Amino acid sequence: MNAFLEEISIDDFDLSLAGLRISKPARSTDIETQMRKHGQLQPLAVRFAEGKYQIIDGFKRYYAAMELMLKTLQCYVLKVDLQQAKVLILSYNRTAQTMEVWEEAMILVNLIKIHGLSQKSLAEITGYSRSWVCRRLSLLDKLSEKLVTEIKMGTLSSTHARALIKLPRGNQMEMADVITACKLTSRQCDILVEAFLKAKDRSEQQQLLEHPAEAFIVDEPPMLLSPLYDPKVSQSDSDLIDIASKTQAVINAMLGCLQSQQKDILKAPEKSYFITALISLKTEAIKLIKTISNLQEHKLQVKNER
Repeated sequence: MNAFLEEISIDDFDLSLAGLRISKPARSTDIETQMRKHGQLQPLAVRFAEGKYQIIDGFKRYYAAMELMLKTLQCYVLKVDLQQAKVLILSYNRTAQTMEVWEEAMILVNLIKIHGLSQKSLAEITGYSRSWVCRRLSLLDKLSEKLVTEIKMGTLSSTHARALIKLPRGNQMEMADVITACKLTSRQCDILVEAFLKAKDRSEQQQLLEHPAEAFIVDEPPMLLSPLYDPKVSQSDSDLIDIASKTQAVINAMLGCLQSQQKDILKAPEKSYFITALISLKTEAIKLIKTISNLQEHKLQVKNER
């Protein structure tokens, strides 16, 4: 492959292939910080087409350069066509494994739709197995087009998408809206999707969509349940373990509510009661933590005396 190194003006780049990558603002910020300290350490990979230099690899470096108001960037100019350029996007990120499966899938789908390639041809030109190609194509087949757009924009993370893919296409966006509005974690997303799939009817599903925190209370750690049936454990200890297990479930539910930011949709008077309840809960939690710490210290002291 013919290539030569060239310093290219920041105004002469074409970003039309950026749509095949997922937006990652945090990663772009990291690259900007590195370039601010050390300058450009690695050239971009581009191809010259229609009077512009189309970026193949190095979009984050370009965005960082724009923020830093750099006038030029060092680039490897490759003599390749558009199809080869798209395949190279996969190749450049293969060793470092910096691409997500969704990005790989988007490129493969684009090569099929725009360039008319078959799965067999994709395997041959990318160097991957046919099963690898098939697995990635099946990912996007299971997602609605709107959801794919959300993933491209970085609105939803890949871990969120892995959970949403379990849902029928018709339910994916309504669940995605809840995830983004409530800022659910990946773990909470998994729990909510599983609860949604187990719902008896549409009414129960709608209840979960409107009150997602209700799904989190069932997330009890099984590790606390097994000692309850141990005949060696006294009744008082068994009762304490039972209370601890239920308390942990309630705490998980409370964390789910807080992390989902449900308090933000409360009206002013309700929010006042909500904050008062949290302050009271915090006081009791501090007492509990102190008691547990004392028990741990006592246990350690007894162990040392032995």
